[in-house]
Amino acid sequence: MTHLADSVILLLAVLLLIGVLSTKFSTRFGMPALVLFILVGMVLSHFVYFNNVSLTQIAGIFALVVILFEGGMQTSIKDIRPVMASALSLATIGVLLTAAIVGVFARFVLGVPWAESLLFGAIVGSTDAAAVFSVLGGKNIDKRLTSTLEAESGSNDPMAVFLTVSLIEWIEHPETAIWSMLLSFVWEMGIGLLMGILIGKLAVYLINRINLDSTGLYPVLAIGFAVLTYGVSTLVHSSGLLAVFVMGLTLGNSELMYHRTIMNFNHGFAWMMQIAMFILLGLLVFPQELSEIAWQGLLLSVILMVVARPVGVFISLLFAKFSVREKTLLSWAGLRGAVPIVLATYPLLAGLPEGRMFFNVVFFVVLTSAVIQGTTISPLASRLKLVGSDEAAQPSLMELVALGKTDSEFNHIGIESSMPIAGMQIAQLNLPDDILFTAIIRNKGIVTPHGSTVILPGDTVYVLSPKAKREEMRAVFRSGKGKAAETYIPPV
Repeated sequence: MTHLADSVILLLAVLLLIGVLSTKFSTRFGMPALVLFILVGMVLSHFVYFNNVSLTQIAGIFALVVILFEGGMQTSIKDIRPVMASALSLATIGVLLTAAIVGVFARFVLGVPWAESLLFGAIVGSTDAAAVFSVLGGKNIDKRLTSTLEAESGSNDPMAVFLTVSLIEWIEHPETAIWSMLLSFVWEMGIGLLMGILIGKLAVYLINRINLDSTGLYPVLAIGFAVLTYGVSTLVHSSGLLAVFVMGLTLGNSELMYHRTIMNFNHGFAWMMQIAMFILLGLLVFPQELSEIAWQGLLLSVILMVVARPVGVFISLLFAKFSVREKTLLSWAGLRGAVPIVLATYPLLAGLPEGRMFFNVVFFVVLTSAVIQGTTISPLASRLKLVGSDEAAQPSLMELVALGKTDSEFNHIGIESSMPIAGMQIAQLNLPDDILFTAIIRNKGIVTPHGSTVILPGDTVYVLSPKAKREEMRAVFRSGKGKAAETYIPPV
């Protein structure tokens, strides 16, 4: 048994290293990393027999929770607010239309009954947050379009899950009423949204006020809240995935202590979960079975990319202020990834006769979508002249950490133009003696703070302060005042 455990640990180490190193190749070729992770799993399936669908589904759902939470935290409400209506239209009407069109073609390509063909359409109907965030991250595509795609991919999973679960229930129980499904959808979306906001605000409150001994525990606390959000939401029969995305959105756009630490941890953890999930999904596929459905998978993949998705986008954005060129790019950037593959495990676990075939065809569709669309999004954006002119935000050149179990801590705070502190000299703030500005990140350089240094919008200010004066330190940035009783007299 000890030898077996050691062998499994060694295999996991090799898989993790291969997964991390393979991201360099995916970045070079502009391909979602999920493709390489899946291929690693498929190669391993020749040497390791794995057919545990239940474990794969659990791992997939947990990975989606982490990925959606991380995606929500890195999504700016300020960026998505102007396109929110369009994103929601794509996430609902767009998914419904895409699923219906693919379902109609699947009826004849796969030769299955109507209910099962529509189920296949529902499974591949949504775009994937992990794939979209992976491909668009760091690309200079127009910000309005990337914000729309990120908001859509983060919010359309619940629609696909609802359609998949409802159609499976309908297949197993044909007497189920349509109106009860519609009421269930309204409940799932509404309560899921509410749960995400409420638990998100609770998490912000506790993270900002609890004094943990180690800075490294704050990201763990945040992940714990994300998993709690999913669990509680599903317990009341609402959309757990929507709740997690909204909860992450709430945290990421709030005044949050250790925001950078939490974000860095989430980013690495989300990558690790992607590696584990896609390798497991690759293990679940038997390559010899893919050859049996190759032409059906390729045909349905082409239909999805050039017919169903574009029709869904153009109709759902009929009244939106997007040009034909922009709608074309939005159509092509509808990447499929982990969500359809995870949803394809539902018919397998339900014991549907077509379950295994659906899984293989969905796998083929996702693989071709990631390879073909993932590698051509950037060239298409350039050809359509939809490359943004603004440079991506420069990362901080400095990394500061909390001082262990001492009473002091470092904080970094981004300066926005709306803050009263913007445009003020440090001396004007009348800071308490034990609250110090230690460094300012400005553009690509580090500015040493002096009393005459002016705080500018876009700066990132690093502050050393006692933990007990955390709120007093934050108040300086909110009000632009330190010792209010004192008055600053500028030098002559």
